[in-house]
Amino acid sequence: MRTTHEHGAVDVRTLNNGVVMPALGFGVFQTPPEVTTQAVETALETGYRLIDTAAAYGNERQVGDAISNSGLARDEVFIETKVWISDYGYDQTLHAFDKSARKLGVESIDLLVLHQALPGEFDTTVEAYRALERLLADGRVRAIGVSNFMPGHLADLLERTEIVPAVNQVEVHPYFAQPELQAFDAARGILTQAWSPIGGITSYRGDSERSTFTDPVILGIAEQHGKSAAQVMLRWHLQQGRSAIPKSVRAERIAENFDVFDFELTLEQLAAVDGLDTGVRGGPEPEDITLETFGRVIPED
Repeated sequence: MRTTHEHGAVDVRTLNNGVVMPALGFGVFQTPPEVTTQAVETALETGYRLIDTAAAYGNERQVGDAISNSGLARDEVFIETKVWISDYGYDQTLHAFDKSARKLGVESIDLLVLHQALPGEFDTTVEAYRALERLLADGRVRAIGVSNFMPGHLADLLERTEIVPAVNQVEVHPYFAQPELQAFDAARGILTQAWSPIGGITSYRGDSERSTFTDPVILGIAEQHGKSAAQVMLRWHLQQGRSAIPKSVRAERIAENFDVFDFELTLEQLAAVDGLDTGVRGGPEPEDITLETFGRVIPED
């Protein structure tokens, strides 16, 4: 499905509750607050209409400032943010919405997700999700979802709650594609949204000899299309039906990552990228997430 605005053809995804979301978004993970506003303003000028942030990133206020400064109508920008584990629990998560909405400067949030499962305290995770269901029923959010949930977490959640998550945002890139998780999501109408979609985690971790940006298979495909490695990877996500949220603070990279709607990979090229999967996760193990290790207070303002 495609829609069109002044910047040209852009893919969209229709979520399982009928809400339409841009497929390609702009992420601000690890973007310092002092540069977030400018980066998001540049992204919006470039044509991005989905902005992904999180309470734990500490830059929701700057994202809100950029959206306000853009002059775009509220319904032209799809805002996604995440509740951190320290704010799980029914009442705590309702309050977490208030904190995020206040920082973002909005009354409603388009997509609100739980940032991680808390495997050792899953009752608290379920209560947090029930709060999301309440926010959805009250019209304060338009869609709800999860992030970094594995099949076991999702199965447990689905048994104990009413609404199937619209989105599961997880690590997906050519070196870690999680095909079983993607299939689990798809079978239940959950959209897989890729964080680190161009494998940046394979570069900045510094402990890997391989990087998606210098992979000969990806570079070979890029050369055939006159595109960059990043553009090939983003095209791979879009053609396989995912949402992707690349991040950058450099204007030229922000523009490059959006310039992916004028070419198509062949079935053979898609399969070649699929074949690069190593099964090695770059981010934290979802089973290892605990309040003791990862808890942090999310400020009121």
